[in-house]
Amino acid sequence: MARITALCCMLSLAACSSVNFDQSLALTNQEANAFTQGELALMRSEAQKAAMERTTAELLAQPLTRDNAVRLALVNSPALQALLAQHAADAAQAAQGGRIANPVVSLERVVQGSELEIGRSISFGLLDVLTLPQRRKAADAELARQELLLAASVVTQVTQVRQAWVRAVAAQQNLAYAIQVQESAQASAELARRMLAVGNFTRLQRARQHAYYADATTQRANAQHADRVAREALVRALGLRDAQAAALQLPARLPDLPQQTITPQAAARSATDGRLDIRLAQAALQVQAAVQGLDNIHSLGDVELGLRADTVFDNAEATTAARTGFELDVRVPLFDAGDQRRAAMNTRTLAAAQRLEASARAAGSHLRESYSAYRTAWDIAAHYRDDVVPTQQLIAEENLLRYNGMIIGIFELLADTRSQTASVMAAITAQEQFWLAEATLQSTLIGQPLESRASGPMASKSTGGNDAGH
Repeated sequence: MARITALCCMLSLAACSSVNFDQSLALTNQEANAFTQGELALMRSEAQKAAMERTTAELLAQPLTRDNAVRLALVNSPALQALLAQHAADAAQAAQGGRIANPVVSLERVVQGSELEIGRSISFGLLDVLTLPQRRKAADAELARQELLLAASVVTQVTQVRQAWVRAVAAQQNLAYAIQVQESAQASAELARRMLAVGNFTRLQRARQHAYYADATTQRANAQHADRVAREALVRALGLRDAQAAALQLPARLPDLPQQTITPQAAARSATDGRLDIRLAQAALQVQAAVQGLDNIHSLGDVELGLRADTVFDNAEATTAARTGFELDVRVPLFDAGDQRRAAMNTRTLAAAQRLEASARAAGSHLRESYSAYRTAWDIAAHYRDDVVPTQQLIAEENLLRYNGMIIGIFELLADTRSQTASVMAAITAQEQFWLAEATLQSTLIGQPLESRASGPMASKSTGGNDAGH
């Protein structure tokens, strides 16, 4: 029995397959360093949670930049922490597949006449032992796939935080200008009412000014709601509590456009350096191939080996006898030959191979689409910055001179101011679309393409002279 126990211990040690979660996090920080800045960590201890609270308070004490929004999500978001904990559980489950099942120990006591028989046996799956190297290989392949899945999930989460931050800041900017437009329209409508009262305005002219004021009030309400929606989406992405959400401060405006864009050649070079989507498909194929070999063996049957060590006491003869032996249980493939199981495994491996091919073919297309959205958004935003807004500014300055010279009236000046504000709001939208496209492109370059929700900004909603009263 001692030999049997020693054999089981050796098999258990040989079958050990464990997970080093800290190593997985280090690998993710390395794979997605541009997204995590090496700060991805699972908060386990009270000391870590206290440090997290201090970092969160420091970040919320000042206007939150985009990079700091990512840092805040990494240390504060329960959703991200749940993602890490779930990965640890999935990785442990994958490692479990590389171990053999525990042996079954049986004890028997049988009395027959003057004889007492004590039976002891230990049994285990013989195929589990024989296929242990293949099981370890499959478990290691699945662990590698889980690590890539973690990196891809973190990239997605960080990209969503970046985009939520961009939308929140842009919505705040648009609300500020919507308030200016509404206040300008209110002043114009009030002036028109007074001029109508003294007979210097027609009812039609006054109605036009009031209609614009009513429309501007609606737009302000919509902008306030859009600002609330974008802000709350950012609060959820950061995982803020109510008190923390109340302390959240955002910059007054989006960052300036970069002077130079990423070139297509640089984007292509970055995308070819270990794309996550292709590596994930490769890892899935390796896992499927390793599992298929094991299932092909198990589909033919199963074998269980049992080792026995019995002792027989004969009270009548006052003798003791020891008996040893083994049992071999074989599952005979009589009713199920395992052909359907093997067919399913073959087709699953074929599907994994085709998914790898699909990922490889789609990689270039995703990159070209994301780069086109990125470059188009930059061109449009730069056009607003360098041409549209300066032109509207020049028009406003010239009209102010004309107003001071009493060439035009106050309503023409107010209409021009509204036109200039509309062009600025369109420029903000163009700038927002660029930063959304930039975040999508960065995610695509690492191999985690996201569906782009960015689109080109609408044309300037200039109200021109149609609102002016004459």
